[in-house]
Amino acid sequence: MKLHKKTLYLTILLPVQVLFVYFISQHPTWVEQYYSNGFYPVISKILRILLGWLPFSFGDTLGIILLVLLIRSIYKLIKNRFKNFIPQLLNFTAILSIIYFCFYCFWGLNYFREPLANSLDLQQSKYSTKQLVETTKNVIFKLNEYQFKITQNDTLKVEVPYSTKEIYNKALDGYKTLAKTYPQLNYTQPSVKSSLVSLMQSYNGTAGYLNPLTGEAHVNDMIPKTGYPATTCHEIAHQIGWSAENDANFVGFLAAIANKDIYFKYSGYRMAFYYLISDVRKRDEELSKQLWQTVNKGISKDFRASYLHWKQFDNPIEPYLKKGYNSYLKANKQEKGIASYSYVVDLLIAYNQQKTIL
Repeated sequence: MKLHKKTLYLTILLPVQVLFVYFISQHPTWVEQYYSNGFYPVISKILRILLGWLPFSFGDTLGIILLVLLIRSIYKLIKNRFKNFIPQLLNFTAILSIIYFCFYCFWGLNYFREPLANSLDLQQSKYSTKQLVETTKNVIFKLNEYQFKITQNDTLKVEVPYSTKEIYNKALDGYKTLAKTYPQLNYTQPSVKSSLVSLMQSYNGTAGYLNPLTGEAHVNDMIPKTGYPATTCHEIAHQIGWSAENDANFVGFLAAIANKDIYFKYSGYRMAFYYLISDVRKRDEELSKQLWQTVNKGISKDFRASYLHWKQFDNPIEPYLKKGYNSYLKANKQEKGIASYSYVVDLLIAYNQQKTIL
């Protein structure tokens, strides 16, 4: 097999790119100024304009095609008893080099930007159990309020009446309102879609993701509807450049409760409650139970239904997939890996102290 010079150049470029990304990761101020608030908003809008109009996920389609080609190449390699193994390996590395470049150029460098708290002027600090409980109680108050407004009965579970497309469209309203207070969180040129691999996502235990190569936000269309609005807002937060999961969770929360739609408000407070009560339980299980007693029964039923939904997808492979994702997050300066999702509690408490969630 003839080896092209471009293949060699691209292969050599891969370690060079890795070193450059490591170097730039040590300079969050540069990333914030020149990439996250400079180059990225432009490239992300271009991607959303180019692909947002498509009624299906271009990224998922491309991913499926690449996966099929990879499996086909491996099959042929084994069938031919590893003939031309080195050229094949270099071809693979060259493709990997291109993907690596696109990943960090189109989105990934946002992992190394300054924290969201700096942008929103929130004072994050170590918080006491008292502050945690105070914030949790405020969120429970709002969650109970919206559950009752929707159902007119505190024992009934909320049922979201919207289609997935309606939720995607309604999510824009929350960001429009939010941008009036925080212009840096403005969102235009929407590109939010249902994942073509929602079943696989369910078995992987994920509710949504952003394709960094195409700029498309995806939501697992099999997840419980009460979590759907907040998940959609979370994925949009990734689109506007907040890569860290705790930051995306907080922006998603703000966008959901800023929405005029009552189901979005419920979903936003529901997400916040999940992380807050989980943190309370880690500190004091008895206190967690006491707080649960103040939650409307309809909300408890909602969480129970959500638990049972995800339980049906339990499988022996999921823990290994999560370990892989955990390593991916740590490689991109999310030191706590998957646990970084729960770091949104810091932001919720800081916001409650300065603005009051109520």
